[in-house]
Amino acid sequence: MESAAAVLRRLPGEFIISKQKLRQAEAVECVRLKRDSASQTLGFASRPFVLCGLPIKRPANGVLLHERRNGQFLLQVTGHPTYGLPWGQDRLVPLFLATLAVRQQRRTITFSSALEMLETFGMQQGGSQYRRLIGAFQRIFGATIFFGSDMQLEEAAVVHNARFNFMNEARIWYSRDPGQQNLPGDCQNMIVLSEEFYREIQSHPIPADLEAAKALSSSPAVLDLYMWLSYRCFAARGEERVPLFGDFGLVNQLGSATYARPRKFRERLDRWLDLVRMMWPECPAFISPDGRAIIVKRAYAIRPAGSKHVCA
Repeated sequence: MESAAAVLRRLPGEFIISKQKLRQAEAVECVRLKRDSASQTLGFASRPFVLCGLPIKRPANGVLLHERRNGQFLLQVTGHPTYGLPWGQDRLVPLFLATLAVRQQRRTITFSSALEMLETFGMQQGGSQYRRLIGAFQRIFGATIFFGSDMQLEEAAVVHNARFNFMNEARIWYSRDPGQQNLPGDCQNMIVLSEEFYREIQSHPIPADLEAAKALSSSPAVLDLYMWLSYRCFAARGEERVPLFGDFGLVNQLGSATYARPRKFRERLDRWLDLVRMMWPECPAFISPDGRAIIVKRAYAIRPAGSKHVCA
């Protein structure tokens, strides 16, 4: 079968395809091929940032508090006065840290260089991306996270809250020489996760398709939706209805901006779902006929090893 990128290259001259579009097509093809063969690259996400998203766009100057609610869960992120709130592609850093923490099974995680993270998520290896990555680590390192849950058991309210930082200590370096894998003296990049963040990852590791995250890394809102649907469809017990609006609606869970009119959010969500289905064609999520909810069913974004693809 001819690849998507090859097809795009053969289009007539009036159809000019940018290198970015070619990379996107190749990324989507990689995601689907690995999914069909049940050989996805497995990563792990942390529960607070699957249930509730970080800001999609850069917050306005001086805004240092971000809040999102998902049913009984509340996420509050307080940004550092100097570096500000994490936003946009910064959400890749917690995913990278959680993946390494689960793989290495320890709070102190190591990796070869900052280039490893750029390569993991398909980011270009240039000076501007390096500066963007350093800024992301500064914002993540400086942020304080409050994550709490309210559960009503019989007539007694049970509240579980946790306030934590992502990291206690970080040593990160960058080299333009791909042959240089370690710092002088064979030192590696080292990050010490906070005990609270590490405990959250260990208690609730959420599997993620790293190739899909790579393909969606430049579309943070779609990445949030993909991660949420991966978890929500896995947890569903049948066909379930999740409201779009209201205090506990999906619009208040994702890290998207405030929408003045419900119709605008529905239109945006419909486009996001189309992109999700490019990565996960069998995703059983759709907007309800009345436009007031998203319908989800039990399904697996991560195909179990050894399973066979069934064409729809």
